[in-house]
Amino acid sequence: MSFRILRLFGVATLSLCLAWSVHRVEGQDEQAVAEVRIESKKLTDAFNAGKASDVAAMFLSKGELIDEQGNVYQGQAAIKELLTKFFEKFPETQVSSEIESVRIVGPVAVEEGIRTTTSKGGDVAQVRYITVFAKSEQSWRIVSVRDYAEEVVPTAGDLLAPLEWLVGDWINEGADARVKITYKWSEDRNFILGDFLVTKEDQTVMKSTQRIGWDPILGKPRSWMFDSDGGFAESTWTQTDDAWIVRSNAVMPDGLTGAAIVTIKIGDNGRYVMSGTNRVVGNSVQDDYEITIVKQPPTPASASAK
Repeated sequence: MSFRILRLFGVATLSLCLAWSVHRVEGQDEQAVAEVRIESKKLTDAFNAGKASDVAAMFLSKGELIDEQGNVYQGQAAIKELLTKFFEKFPETQVSSEIESVRIVGPVAVEEGIRTTTSKGGDVAQVRYITVFAKSEQSWRIVSVRDYAEEVVPTAGDLLAPLEWLVGDWINEGADARVKITYKWSEDRNFILGDFLVTKEDQTVMKSTQRIGWDPILGKPRSWMFDSDGGFAESTWTQTDDAWIVRSNAVMPDGLTGAAIVTIKIGDNGRYVMSGTNRVVGNSVQDDYEITIVKQPPTPASASAK
């Protein structure tokens, strides 16, 4: 694969292979859905028992709870402190949840429903909620719980939630080059931002930035890539039962254009496979290809402190 077309079929579409396949609940993932429902019941039971420590322990270490006013409580300690004060002020408060849906989205599960809270004096309040779970080695742990005081239109960030797993560091090492990728949420959490560094023999070949957003007209994700040499690319993603079908178009600095159809499927052990077909650069048809991407583990604290 030449560096001339790396933008279209290497960097511009490389990030797209990182997208997890979204599995439909019908006929699939029944066990995962059942496990999430069990964890959800454990959460309710722990709350109704007034056990702040048990509730907080069900969250990831940096998990978050966002109340209906938008206040964010991040981390187990903050959540435990919040609940401890709540149970002291409102003892014997009980909650019940009406789960409307549980969707398995790659390594995460998204539960949506209505939660009813009843105070000791009989006052009742209802909120809509979204709970995001992540699968750990032992069980499903809570990434985020967000309450809504009333029915609200989901934000672009909410609609991109199935891609939140993308945040982190990734690496692809092939015969042509080494590509390091880092993703993070934008400050407003309505976009996922990507930085790409392409090197060969320790020499920088290209730097690129990417912005992934939600297209409300098409009703699907759209991404834009901008390269350090002035080229750019645009892609749209279409979800199927077991893959993402990505249609990518690029423009090189000299005006040469290209297009490709990319099929993205989840592999084993944190590896993701991207297959490129229907590849055209200018008037030339290119060969099909397949690329595997691996997510890098977090840097050990001892190493990062050096």
